[in-house]
Amino acid sequence: MFKFCSRKFLRGLGLFLLTVSLMVGTVLLWENSLASPTKVRGVWLTNVDSNVLYDSAQLKTAIADLKSTNFNTLYPTVWNDGHTLYPSAVAQQWLGQNQDPKLGDRDMLAEVINLGKEKSLRVIPWFEFGFMAPADSEWIKNHPHWLTANAQGETIWLEGGVIPRVWLNPLHPEVQQLITALLVDLVRRYNVDGIQLDDHFGYPYNFGYDPITVELYRQETGNEPPPAPELNLNQNCVSSDPVWQQWTDWRSAKISRYVQSLVPILKAVKPDLIISISPNPQTFSKNCFLLDWQTWHQAGVVDELVLQIYREKQASFTGELQQSLVQQTKMEIPVVVGILSGLKNRPIPPQRIQQQAQWVDDQGFAGTSFFFYESLWNLETETSPNPFGLRQQWQRLYRQLNR
Repeated sequence: MFKFCSRKFLRGLGLFLLTVSLMVGTVLLWENSLASPTKVRGVWLTNVDSNVLYDSAQLKTAIADLKSTNFNTLYPTVWNDGHTLYPSAVAQQWLGQNQDPKLGDRDMLAEVINLGKEKSLRVIPWFEFGFMAPADSEWIKNHPHWLTANAQGETIWLEGGVIPRVWLNPLHPEVQQLITALLVDLVRRYNVDGIQLDDHFGYPYNFGYDPITVELYRQETGNEPPPAPELNLNQNCVSSDPVWQQWTDWRSAKISRYVQSLVPILKAVKPDLIISISPNPQTFSKNCFLLDWQTWHQAGVVDELVLQIYREKQASFTGELQQSLVQQTKMEIPVVVGILSGLKNRPIPPQRIQQQAQWVDDQGFAGTSFFFYESLWNLETETSPNPFGLRQQWQRLYRQLNR
């Protein structure tokens, strides 16, 4: 009897100790994951004011440099200036052209993926132009019915008040088929970690007066015609006119529905695909460009939000990120903060970059991404040196952050 009880007791004690051990291990693992999360250390690679994507040797060096300075995520543009930046039979079929002619016969995207994977970097192609296109694209001339227009029937929009652009109509069935086909083909053919939809996955608030959009608006709301462009808008394109706000809400909702239909198609091709989006803050994004990322997130179609906060003053920078919507969203999905590291002829003070990156890290965001690669260390000049353009400075910054 004694031996039986002892054996039973020992078995019970062993199970108890094993359970406690597993519980302690789980707690320690959880605590360690909180103490040292893998944060995004990203950078956008573009073909504007940069030759890095057009030269294989430069690309190889750049990715090696980025790895050595502790970056871990690449966002290379793959849809820019009216071209794909990878070989695309879909672009050939729909647009009558293949990739950007500057790339020749190269498969730039395959190179980025192979080099990135060798260095254990995430590669998330960036669909930079979204629904925007150069006004002089040959395929635009062949498909004028794809475009949306302003209230005067004009299709030209001046980017930065200078560069003539046009906007594809997201409500046009053929435009939806084109964009969907491009993205599905890319995801199917390339071993990418995700796809990033840019803030151009909408269109300017004063467009949407094309025949298709106007007719849909009349059918669904009974309002005819849509209201004339509101002139008394604030800097976030917000109006006190409820009729104008209804027109804004309706158009943004139509774009949201397309995105909600697009994402399951992409996930069916690659279930673990990261859907990353890189918009502006919500109020500006929705009202000025009809991109309602809050609705996209609430619909469960966003895996990563890279919020562009390109602000000079620290108070403005932190103020945007302290908005209740941003704070709530970062508790639900990874919210990465996009920081401007410089533009051509516009260097950013290194102290500002460090201050903003440090604040983001201290506030528990999912990481940072910098716009853009060339400004990290290739755009510095003798007259306006940028210490953060030096590789060792970035290495030091990312050694301090994201531990």
